[in-house]
Amino acid sequence: MAEKRDYYEVLNVEKACGKDDIRRAYRKLALKYHPDNFQGDKAEAEVKFREISEAYEVLSEPEKRQVYDRYGHQGLRGQGVHDFSSMGFGDIFSMFQDIFGGSGGGHGPARGYDLETEIELSLAEVATGADKTLEFNRRDFCEECSGSGAKPGSKPDRCPTCRGYGQVETSGGGFFRMVRTCPRCHGRGQVVSDPCPHCQGTGRMKKKRVLSVRVPAGVHEGQVVQVRGEGEPAEDSTSRGDLRCYIRVQTHPFLQRHDNDLLCQVPISFPQAALGAKIEVPTLKGKEHVDVPSGTQHGDLVRMKGKGLPEMRSGRKGDQLVQVLIEVPRKLTKKQQELLRQLSEGEDELLPNKKSFMERLKDYFSLFLM
Repeated sequence: MAEKRDYYEVLNVEKACGKDDIRRAYRKLALKYHPDNFQGDKAEAEVKFREISEAYEVLSEPEKRQVYDRYGHQGLRGQGVHDFSSMGFGDIFSMFQDIFGGSGGGHGPARGYDLETEIELSLAEVATGADKTLEFNRRDFCEECSGSGAKPGSKPDRCPTCRGYGQVETSGGGFFRMVRTCPRCHGRGQVVSDPCPHCQGTGRMKKKRVLSVRVPAGVHEGQVVQVRGEGEPAEDSTSRGDLRCYIRVQTHPFLQRHDNDLLCQVPISFPQAALGAKIEVPTLKGKEHVDVPSGTQHGDLVRMKGKGLPEMRSGRKGDQLVQVLIEVPRKLTKKQQELLRQLSEGEDELLPNKKSFMERLKDYFSLFLM
């Protein structure tokens, strides 16, 4: 028997990850290896699908995960882990229906499957908001049979196994009875005797979707813009899931975001810091000039009011902070060296903080001579 892989490796997540990370990783892999989506070897897809489902069942339940983290695969014996090797895709999907957007309650039509994608924005687009065009593939209703799976002109029949309920009940011994998805119709309640030749009776086809999404100004990295009804339809209903768009913000060459403020570090010379200067700085709308006051110290901030990013709810803008970094020259001409020496002759009066420090340092060293 082949040795089982580490469950965290199977889902491609870190051991310290949270429950939402595990859920998201499983959904992504399960949709990838579902036979309706996978383009490669179907046998390989089946093995992968069952492997990731087993990993998710263990890591998504705190008690089982704790046992696995401590004792590994051996510790899970007797812990009630399902034998996924003998289960079909429909049964596995019904077990984790809430992951894919299903209602999970067994009442009314199932909700469709959610889809996930990413939208990448520049800082300038974050400042103004943006309309982004997305192109993606999704499983959609077959145009020939309108999603029924039956050949045009015919209709699906009521499933004789579950009598149209989509679920079957079996005895678990004593007073217990188990309800599971019907193995024949996979929860649809109907079977197709004369399948549609276009979709082979599935009622679903992979289609390209082009969509414009409005991203509001002020969004942050990792936030989600949810587009209702742009996901995939459920297996047994016309209800669609949603499209979840995760925001990614490009790195700016000069500006760093701190909440709604922007920080820009600008090197200046000692004469500019001492005498004051008007310097050129980059902003989201191009270059602007700011005044550096005389006597500016290394690391001081100059605030540019209202030049930051808008708050998502109120629209109130943050500021741009210009941090000045005094750069010390590495090479000087003889004339420059002489001028600096002349300047340093009276530096005690020019640098009061240094003068105070030196006096306190002298007193400190005198303690060691007593």
